[in-house]
Amino acid sequence: MNELQDGAIPANPWLELRRLTPARIALGRTGTSLPTSAQLDFQAAHAQARDAVHLAFDHAAISAQLNEKGRETLLLHSAAVDRDSYLQRPDLGRRLNDESAQTLRDFAAAHPGGVDLAIVVADGLSALAVHRHAVPFLMRLEEQASAEGWSLSPVIMVEQGRVAVADEVGELLGAKMVVILIGERPGLSSPDSLGLYFTYAPKVGLNDAHRNCISNVRLEGLSYGMAAHRLLYLMREACRRQISGVNLKDEAELQILEADGADDHSDKPIGNFLLDGPAAPH
Repeated sequence: MNELQDGAIPANPWLELRRLTPARIALGRTGTSLPTSAQLDFQAAHAQARDAVHLAFDHAAISAQLNEKGRETLLLHSAAVDRDSYLQRPDLGRRLNDESAQTLRDFAAAHPGGVDLAIVVADGLSALAVHRHAVPFLMRLEEQASAEGWSLSPVIMVEQGRVAVADEVGELLGAKMVVILIGERPGLSSPDSLGLYFTYAPKVGLNDAHRNCISNVRLEGLSYGMAAHRLLYLMREACRRQISGVNLKDEAELQILEADGADDHSDKPIGNFLLDGPAAPH
């Protein structure tokens, strides 16, 4: 007979694993069904994810925070006129509307010469992620970018924007590179995950193969500092090799591991054991 937990739910030896992951494991059972608490938790998480998709983009609050820190912002809109058209017509979210495109042309004409990096912030599928993480991440990114001498555009805010809209923004601004901070599709344990998509030599018509993605930027996922470090690595390598996307691998973490684990008395780098194979016996 199973030992009962709380007098109703059979004890679950997998329960300790729940301390290591937010994944829905070791939920227990009542007969052949989930316990009521687990079912209610699932429904609450589903509601949070759904709410994140439909939450209005509070661009004014983000702009106010950035303006306080001395950063200029510019508000634009995609060709999707409202949330319903954005969700039903992904292609409309990938392009600016005519008025916004003209606004950028006018800005570029008044500020000739282009920039090294155009920065775009869009609501995507989770404005909640942008509200929570865009400003603190940008502060970390801009601190490091300024130290390396990169020139930055104003922060371009795009309502109802998808990833590819950044290519048009970058092209119109004459930017060498572009990064878009965008709310990722909410999961049942992560309604506020921020994604970064980076492109070298942006222009309209590029596909996902030309972009690098840094995903799950949030307090429970990838830290702001590590995300900024990885993006700066991609920027350096993109400028050196003049590529981005599938041909540009993110090896920033590998380099950190090599630096941390190198033997002070050896001139030979540790390397990547997945690529180098087993070490030769001494």
